Amino acid sequence: MKFLPFLLSLILLSQTTWAQEGITVCGLADNTELFASLADDPTFRAKHDLVSYTHENAKGEEITFATPDGQEGTAYYLEAKGNSNQYLLVIHEWWGLNDHIKREAEKLHKDLDNVHVMALDIYDGKVATSRELAQQYMQSVTTDRASAIINGAVQHAGDNAEIATIGWCFGGGWSLRATILADEQAVGCVMYYGMPVQEMEEIKEIETDVLGIFAEYDGYITPKVVEEFEQQMKEADKDIEVHMYEADHGFANPSGARYDKDAAKDAYDKTLAFLKERL
Repeated sequence: MKFLPFLLSLILLSQTTWAQEGITVCGLADNTELFASLADDPTFRAKHDLVSYTHENAKGEEITFATPDGQEGTAYYLEAKGNSNQYLLVIHEWWGLNDHIKREAEKLHKDLDNVHVMALDIYDGKVATSRELAQQYMQSVTTDRASAIINGAVQHAGDNAEIATIGWCFGGGWSLRATILADEQAVGCVMYYGMPVQEMEEIKEIETDVLGIFAEYDGYITPKVVEEFEQQMKEADKDIEVHMYEADHGFANPSGARYDKDAAKDAYDKTLAFLKERL
């Protein structure tokens, strides 16, 4: 399936035509399905390696909160040290809310000082231990349910909360969507090699700055895809800062085989500076 990157670009350029022909292409929903379809490509799956990591001495706790669809959502939660209305929503990779993401949430909580951190569970309790399970779980995510979880987290934070978001891979795309869902409460968005939205109407709904961390050798979220997104953001008069690293998809994950220590450190330093300016 080496044609998939080409097919992806073709899909991105064809959305307007599809809509004119009466085919349903609905912003976030279409974007969810588009990214999930990448998991059908064995080359894409092969880019995701999982090195076993067990997180000990957890500092956070699992919480539940009501979601607008009448269900409950869960998150790994770390409370701010003092009185704070600032929240960071952390969204996991295609593996799920595993120990690696909990470790990242704790690191961000420590480095940001007085911020509530909620690492959301978009998979509703499922955590993948193989590529096959990760593919299955990611492709079973519906836009309605994921949006309900995010909206529930925003409601849990409260009407006065200032909300930033961060995510990687699958979570990178959902970090951007979470920013759209947070509306005027959004104060910052960090997306690591995630699928950006392509509909200009969706881009116009982004109410905050975006920091995009991408990989030059990513054959799926390609430099061309990133360039088109950056151009659309500028056309919509939205602020975006993009950093393209000489690395591959997943380079910031120390539990993966494509981890690039230097690139990951630089990206994290930029992420922390970006978030500290807004939280």
